[in-house]
Amino acid sequence: MNRPTPLRYALLPLAIACAFPAAAEGSTTLGQVVVTAPAMEAPLTVTTDPRAPRQPVPAHDGADYLKNITGFSVIRKGGTDGDPVFRGMAASRLGILLDGEMILGGCGMRMDPPTAYVFPEAFDRITVLKGPQTVKYGPGNSAGVVLFERAPKVRTGFSSYLDASALVGNFGRNDQVLEAGVGNEKYYAEITGTHAHAQDYRDGSGRKVHSAYDRWSTSGAIGLTPDKDTRLELTFAKSDGQAAYADRTMDGVKFDRSNVGLKFEKSRISPLIAKLEAQVYYNYVDHVMDNYSLRPQPPTKMVNNPDRETRGGRVAATLDLSPRTRLETGVDFQTNEHTLRSASGAAVASYDSKARTADMRFFTWGVFGELSHELDAANRLIGGLRVDFTKAQDQRSGRTTSGVTDNDTLKAGFLRWENAFAPTTTLYAGLGHTERAPDYWERAKSPDTSSPLGSTFLIKPEKTTQLDAGTIYAAGPVRASASLFYAKHKDFIQIHQLTATTAEALNVDATTYGAEADLSYALGRFWKTYGTLAWTHGENDSTNKPLSQIAPLEGRLGAGYDDKVWSAGALLRLVQGQKRFDKNYGNIVGQDIGASSGFGIVSLNAAYKPGKGSLISVGVDNLFDKTYAEFISRGGATIGGFTQTTRVNEPGRTVWLKANIAFK
Repeated sequence: MNRPTPLRYALLPLAIACAFPAAAEGSTTLGQVVVTAPAMEAPLTVTTDPRAPRQPVPAHDGADYLKNITGFSVIRKGGTDGDPVFRGMAASRLGILLDGEMILGGCGMRMDPPTAYVFPEAFDRITVLKGPQTVKYGPGNSAGVVLFERAPKVRTGFSSYLDASALVGNFGRNDQVLEAGVGNEKYYAEITGTHAHAQDYRDGSGRKVHSAYDRWSTSGAIGLTPDKDTRLELTFAKSDGQAAYADRTMDGVKFDRSNVGLKFEKSRISPLIAKLEAQVYYNYVDHVMDNYSLRPQPPTKMVNNPDRETRGGRVAATLDLSPRTRLETGVDFQTNEHTLRSASGAAVASYDSKARTADMRFFTWGVFGELSHELDAANRLIGGLRVDFTKAQDQRSGRTTSGVTDNDTLKAGFLRWENAFAPTTTLYAGLGHTERAPDYWERAKSPDTSSPLGSTFLIKPEKTTQLDAGTIYAAGPVRASASLFYAKHKDFIQIHQLTATTAEALNVDATTYGAEADLSYALGRFWKTYGTLAWTHGENDSTNKPLSQIAPLEGRLGAGYDDKVWSAGALLRLVQGQKRFDKNYGNIVGQDIGASSGFGIVSLNAAYKPGKGSLISVGVDNLFDKTYAEFISRGGATIGGFTQTTRVNEPGRTVWLKANIAFK
């Protein structure tokens, strides 16, 4: 875990330079306020800048960032690669797109969810679209969609830039980010490198948690812009890492991802065709897990090496049907193949010479249309329809479903009304329906160990119908929003953990409902206060028991000072105990363990802006070193040299220092 990387040392001089105002001459402007809880500023939409300074400690992966957005929580497994959960919905119920590409992990035990391949600061914008209220981004997104996006810089004449940041903290935490670009009105080239490292952290009681990680990524883009309405862009990415896990008997020792994509955009083609987009991409994930590289040597060594190859694409057009009516329509597709190989004992030394065995193959293509129509100056309707045709093939041998192909036709649609009730207030209400085919992890469950092995490959698709409503208010020093939802889930796919090695996927009917709210108030020119609240309630209608893996009520209170040179802030996170659970039932990531206790966590931050292009920020999270765990976190495993805990506990007191610098 301590091997050096060139990127780490290349960024040290830049981090030191941040302390001196002279280094910022000619640089771009950096934000000052530490972001703590991005607010909803458009109906069912939260947009945030992942490069803005923030509290708690700046995130090193996608899930770590999302947990600070109201309504999100994370299933912790170790120090990295947690699974994000929104409104109690996890995994493929929450669409994750990286620059329009869907990247699926390889690990059968979710060591590498899509957000594991995200370093937030490598992106320009993160957008959360709540609920089944869009049809543009693939099927089955009942919880919503998260878009991690990059945006090419707008240039007039030749220009270049360089942005860098470095972070250090206790438990060996250190991150580095370097981005550079060059171009003019006709072309551009951009490249980003990231590195993140941490050693095992300790919980509030001083117990060490098996959680060390080391990860790096490189991504870039080469673009041609022959005119202001045309863009052709080639993108690439390469990343890898290793991570220790406190919840299982294996660790991830390889997270190799290779990606290449091609995009084309043309705007203002005609009075009818406002925009045409086309995109194709390829990504390959090669993942290795073992029980001996990052932990005490076991009696028998074991290694597993799954991989996944994904190809996808999308063509879409934006049509101005009238001055008040716009239609976005298109088709998209994705195909992916998953294989496995493994070894044990002395054979682990040569596992990579073994042939891979295909276990499942998937193909999906869909057509969609989303229409926006302004009824008048204050009201508009937005609606959409989508249909997807999916195919899944069980390529495993010795199963009751071996060789079976499952075909599903999935339907989705929504209709939403939005009203500018007054210059200060927006009201909205929408009804949406979406259907989701079972994913790889749900189809792969084995409910017994008899011969031939049982299979849940043919489980029914999940159908969700949801009502969303809310309001947004902004006037003077006050900013506020509230969103409510009520959902009925038919054939909801639930996972029942039968034994340590067997589990079944089953269909149930369920109901979920809840709310999110945020409020901020400016106390004069420099001071600001805010608060957020998130609550979800779930019922398993088939068993009359609580729906599993639902995070408890959570609230946040904060206050901040910002005079554009100095800033400071305080954050209080309050989480209620969760007494509603259904033991051994859950989702593909984790199952309920039992009741959990409530907790309150205090964090502090401060920042200094010595010049236009530099910023130094510092913070302490979990100020009072409290020992606590999230209700939905996974259970602690027995690992030599570590104390086993009921759940994987969160880090104790964490102190961090970050420096940013930007040159233009």
